[in-house]
Amino acid sequence: MAKVLYIHPDNPQQRLIEQAAEIIRGGGVAIYPTDSAYALGCHIGDKGALDRIRQIRALEKNHNFTLVCRDLSELSTYAKVDNQVFRLLKANTPGPYTFILDASSEVPRRLMHPKRKTIGLRAPANNIAQALLETLGEPLMSITLIMPGDEYPLTDPQDIEDMLGNRVDLIINGGYCGLEPTSIIDLTSDTPELVRAGMGDLAPFDL
Repeated sequence: MAKVLYIHPDNPQQRLIEQAAEIIRGGGVAIYPTDSAYALGCHIGDKGALDRIRQIRALEKNHNFTLVCRDLSELSTYAKVDNQVFRLLKANTPGPYTFILDASSEVPRRLMHPKRKTIGLRAPANNIAQALLETLGEPLMSITLIMPGDEYPLTDPQDIEDMLGNRVDLIINGGYCGLEPTSIIDLTSDTPELVRAGMGDLAPFDL
């Protein structure tokens, strides 16, 4: 059964955050809150945990995951960004956006889009997620917690525990999360392109 940690959404308890980080470093699959919805996440280099997340979500082998980063310095480690893109990212992170960017050599090949060599990156404005990323010291491989056949993500931590308590290693209960996903914005060409409209103001991107 999953370890359930009740973490305060505004003032995350560091001792609990450290327990969560230890489970993830040990190969665990985690469910954690973000600024949009609950997400499934695991250690960036853990293929076994990644495969378990694919099974939970019933995903194709080549389905793209997102690297959830702490801040802009991490984003720029895993993506190639020019000055214009850097300014856009700086003005809009952390926030409820997923950015499609050209992947750097730091990104494991299995996480890239197989043809375009791109990666989805985001930095969530959520205190629990930020504390967890800070303690881990590296990004999480992540994907929204939407169950197969469902249109919307799971929002109630008790429902999550009832449904997935025996399929994951860690559930961070940070209260109810939202239903609306992030906006996905492709920044790999000269003009930003909207891939999916979701949370977040799109005006800064001239979309």
